[in-house]
Amino acid sequence: MAVKIKLKRLGKIRSPHYRIVVADSRTRRDGRAIEEIGKYHPTYHPSIIEVDADRVAYWLGVGAQPTEPVLAILKKTGDWQKFKGEPAPAPLLTAEPKKARPSFEALGGDDEGKGEAITQKKKAEKKDEAAAESESAEA
Repeated sequence: MAVKIKLKRLGKIRSPHYRIVVADSRTRRDGRAIEEIGKYHPTYHPSIIEVDADRVAYWLGVGAQPTEPVLAILKKTGDWQKFKGEPAPAPLLTAEPKKARPSFEALGGDDEGKGEAITQKKKAEKKDEAAAESESAEA
């Protein structure tokens, strides 16, 4: 039985994400897998790649063959170079933590009210005009 390390597609139509799985080569793309060993989310910036390095090393050691997309992912994470005994690649980009937005008080915001709005709503104007017309008709 030939074992492959391949991508299993999940997600909606235009927002795919993948699981890196070990499966029999004869199974379909999203079919039953022997083991899930990682995640890949290509739509995020930077893309999210999580791989269980120990399990990848085990499966490569027992003869599992990675598909081309998985091979590219393993080269980015450095697991392929570790398996082949080559030097490790440069580290992957990681998402910067989002900066906390300053609070209103920290920006020096005043708590004073500005008063009422200058313009009134259109519905109120129509009612006022109708009331004025009815008053002029009565007089």
